[in-house]
This record gives sequence, structure tokens and C-alpha cells, in this order.
Amino acid sequence: MPTALIALVLTYVCVQYLTGDKGFFSQEARDAEMKAKTEQLAQLKAERSDLEARAKYLRTDNLSRDLLEERARVLLGLSEPKAYIIRQPVRENVVS
Repeated sequence: MPTALIALVLTYVCVQYLTGDKGFFSQEARDAEMKAKTEQLAQLKAERSDLEARAKYLRTDNLSRDLLEERARVLLGLSEPKAYIIRQPVRENVVS
């Protein structure tokens, strides 16, 4: 009886080693996921550094007039007085 129990436990452990979430055969899937997450991390780091640079120029001790004006225009939906605006009609519920 104890030999059968040990054999069952050993069989279970071997099957999990080969086919489990962190098993031998799932290495490629984990590598692909790791690559995707690494690319996403690099993108987020670049976005964060850009936002930090923009925030740096919006502080009162280091205020950039051009950046402040650009942000105000974007938030208020305005444009520069000498800028050309090309408006395109909005298509609603276009089925292709």
C-alpha cells in the first residue's frame, strides 16, 4: 500500500513537472509572455520619462511658457490665432 501511494505521488509530480503552468513544456509560452511584458515595460518607461519631463517644465520654478500655452490650448480646445484648422466631417456608424 505505501509503495502504491508513493508511486501515485511520484507520477503526479512528474506530470506536473512536464505539463504544469511552470512545467517543462510551457517554457516557450513563458518566454513569449516575458518578451511581451518586457516590451510593454520599455514603452511605459519611455512614456513615464516623457511625462516627467513635461511635468518638470510645468512647475512654477521652471515654467516653460510654450508648454504651458500648448497644454492650455489642448485642454480648452483652442488653436493659435494664425493656425489653419482643417475640419473633417464625422462619420457615424459606418459599416464596412
